[in-house]
Amino acid sequence: MTPDPRSSVIARLRAAGCVFAEDEADLLLAAASTPDDLAALVDRRAGGEPLEHVLGWAEFCGLRVAVDPGVFVPRRRTEFLVHRAVALAPPHPVVVDLCCGSGAVGAALAAALDVAELHAADVDPAAVRCARRNLGPDRVHEGDLYRALPAGLRGRVDVLAVNAPYVPTDAIGMMPPEARDHEPKVALDGGADGLDVLRRVALGAPDWLAPGGHLLFEAGGRQVPTIVEAVAEAGLVPEVTESDEWHTTVVTGTRA
Repeated sequence: MTPDPRSSVIARLRAAGCVFAEDEADLLLAAASTPDDLAALVDRRAGGEPLEHVLGWAEFCGLRVAVDPGVFVPRRRTEFLVHRAVALAPPHPVVVDLCCGSGAVGAALAAALDVAELHAADVDPAAVRCARRNLGPDRVHEGDLYRALPAGLRGRVDVLAVNAPYVPTDAIGMMPPEARDHEPKVALDGGADGLDVLRRVALGAPDWLAPGGHLLFEAGGRQVPTIVEAVAEAGLVPEVTESDEWHTTVVTGTRA
């Protein structure tokens, strides 16, 4: 009797510690064009590579977003950041996805809003290449935070969505191997307390936001008071919104 490929893949994934082995097996089987191709995909996943890197895409806000190896994988909890941005956006907004990674947040906002302009930026060249596949080459800029953005955006941004790194440096080693071994450190490491990048973003935001424009951060729970303080010190009006569904917190800073 010929072995059932699905059963064999599930058994291999379970042995490697994959919690959702059945679902992952179905995705890998659908992605493989030949038995050899399937074996290679399963080897990569069983070896600890993120499923999204193996497949070449991630599901985010109902979209299939391209995710290249070595690029930060968009987290489902970040869908709450998109949800809040959509709720706050004016008609025909100018939107910026800063620290964009694959560009998943920008892609989701473009799908949900009738955007007047959409721009994204990241310091990591691999992320920029990937984001350009998802958003288009003219929308994605490479560089350090605001330095990457076109000068003509200054004072015009209605929605500034930022999924910046916020893991403390000493905590990187405690992250799951999928993240610490396969995602770029620049997308994870937020400095000693995890908030180095967030502070820089908050400090520069008032120069780029339009009147009434919103800066939105995803944040860890214990970091929220410090982020709120940084947002207020930058001259923005802070607001904290928590989600039990997505198990995350978004801090908003509004330019009065």
